[in-house]
Amino acid sequence: MEIINKLEPQKGRFLLAEPFANDPYFKRSVILITEYSESGTVGFILNKPLSITLGDTIKDFKESDMEIYSGGPVGTDTLYFVHTLGKQLEGSIEIQKGLFWGGRFESLKKLYEAGQINDNDIKFFIGYAGWGKGQLEKELTDKAWIVADSEYKFILNYIPENMWKDILTSMGKNYEILSNFPEDPQLN
Repeated sequence: MEIINKLEPQKGRFLLAEPFANDPYFKRSVILITEYSESGTVGFILNKPLSITLGDTIKDFKESDMEIYSGGPVGTDTLYFVHTLGKQLEGSIEIQKGLFWGGRFESLKKLYEAGQINDNDIKFFIGYAGWGKGQLEKELTDKAWIVADSEYKFILNYIPENMWKDILTSMGKNYEILSNFPEDPQLN
């Protein structure tokens, strides 16, 4: 039985790696698309936590134990963030109603120092996932990705190791079958 995914990628939707992907960055990954246009696509992997915290990485946040995620293989020398702070954070870009990415780091620092940021408001990433013009569309034709409508509950504060499977399961019976495919079929 072939499952035909009819959703098109767009800002605010998820990309889920197909179950057979073995790429270390993208295996069983869930990507939030933050920018989608004819010139390319940008997104962040939501379910690949690193073994470092914000406090380990940025001296101004030394007291913070917020996790940092691997956002993707591009721009791995830069910290990115998705948040619910909206216009409180100057320069943020709306992804969907109530969800934003980026903004002025100095504004972020002030909100943090004032105790106005908690784990449920923001998620940090090192790197991002990016595709040039036509690249994602080719990968979709090759069935490397499944496009899904995003559910807010999965974005900022969800158990990373359950995310990929739980999103597929929430998409219906045919996708639930895919979610149960073993990571290493040779061990089956």
